[in-house]
Amino acid sequence: MNDAEGNDDRAEADDARGPGNRLTDFLADPAHLPLDLATSVRRCARALGLSDVVVFLADIQQRQLTALNLAAPTQDIDSSVAGASYRTQTPREEPRRDGVTLWQPLIDGVERLGVLSVHAPAADGSTRQRACALAALCAMMITSKRAYKDTFVRRARTHSMDLAAELLRAFLPPRTIGTPSVTSTAVLEPAYQIGGDAFDHALSEDTLHAAVLDATGHNLASGLTTAVALAACRKARRTDASLLDLVQEADEALITWLPDLFCTGVLCRLHLPSGMLSWVNCGHPPPLLIREGRLVEDAFRRRADLPMGTPSKLSSRPRSVHRMQLRAGDRVLVHTDGITEARQADGRELGIEHLAHDVAGPGTLSELAPETLRRLIHSFLDATGPQLNDDATILMVEWKPAQAMT
Repeated sequence: MNDAEGNDDRAEADDARGPGNRLTDFLADPAHLPLDLATSVRRCARALGLSDVVVFLADIQQRQLTALNLAAPTQDIDSSVAGASYRTQTPREEPRRDGVTLWQPLIDGVERLGVLSVHAPAADGSTRQRACALAALCAMMITSKRAYKDTFVRRARTHSMDLAAELLRAFLPPRTIGTPSVTSTAVLEPAYQIGGDAFDHALSEDTLHAAVLDATGHNLASGLTTAVALAACRKARRTDASLLDLVQEADEALITWLPDLFCTGVLCRLHLPSGMLSWVNCGHPPPLLIREGRLVEDAFRRRADLPMGTPSKLSSRPRSVHRMQLRAGDRVLVHTDGITEARQADGRELGIEHLAHDVAGPGTLSELAPETLRRLIHSFLDATGPQLNDDATILMVEWKPAQAMT
């Protein structure tokens, strides 16, 4: 038997074993681990009996989907079939003269990464199932590699990044995190020139931790202030410290290392089983409550404490922890003043009313929280124009306990 005949026999044997066995062989082979994503996806697709597969990643501002290998045309998130798959986190199909393109969302837990396109002669149940499996595997591969693969960073950017923005983005967690009972999602603008805004969110066994910070100024010193405050809060949080201890840690760090700078912020904790929300407000705009598609006026309005990094000698009043019982389906928006103080082209401030108009309403009740926030920040930029005078950050927490969903 010659080599060609041997290769044909092995290929036929692989085909006879079926895609499930071929995929198991692929995943069990440690040789695939160091491969670049494009090669891994191609081999994984071949193991599943799929071909003509392309990975598309969403850009930072979630306006377009760019092919990882740059060979396929960019897809507009707001107007394309691929974008509809991304927006709704559901599979979509697009007919072609020579078959059909299956669009599968790439999702890491609840975070939207992009979409996967699979071209096939026809869309039968088996093809759809294999495309879905491949998308799930691709999402895991992207998540495992993007922390150290600059390829992903380049595909997600449409402009160069300022130094302060680069500093802060190195500290940021994923844009969206969650469980079946809670979603926390955030956006930052201007995406490539942020100076002092940042967000943070994390999950423990039964608690969501979330924060929005805003340092004075809009430069590298502002970014450094926020980064120090963020690191101090995380340091305390990871020892199971209280909210007040988190603020004290940030106070001490800023007073020690950056004594002339300070940072406002709202730090929150949501107890997932009960929906009890606790928060501390350090000189920051109060959060907003959206309940049943409507803004609840002044729900979080409390007296704010001094900003973090402010010496205690300026006030003898201790900081306060506030609490509120959420209802199933409630959405809490924590934002910086760059959102509410931004001005339209005619000079008028947008204010809370504009924010509430875009995030509240009957049509938002069935909309995914990350999509509501994506649409909201785009509406904000459309009203103000691309040149912002201040950073604009929004973090949205949606509590949806399992018992209320059954």
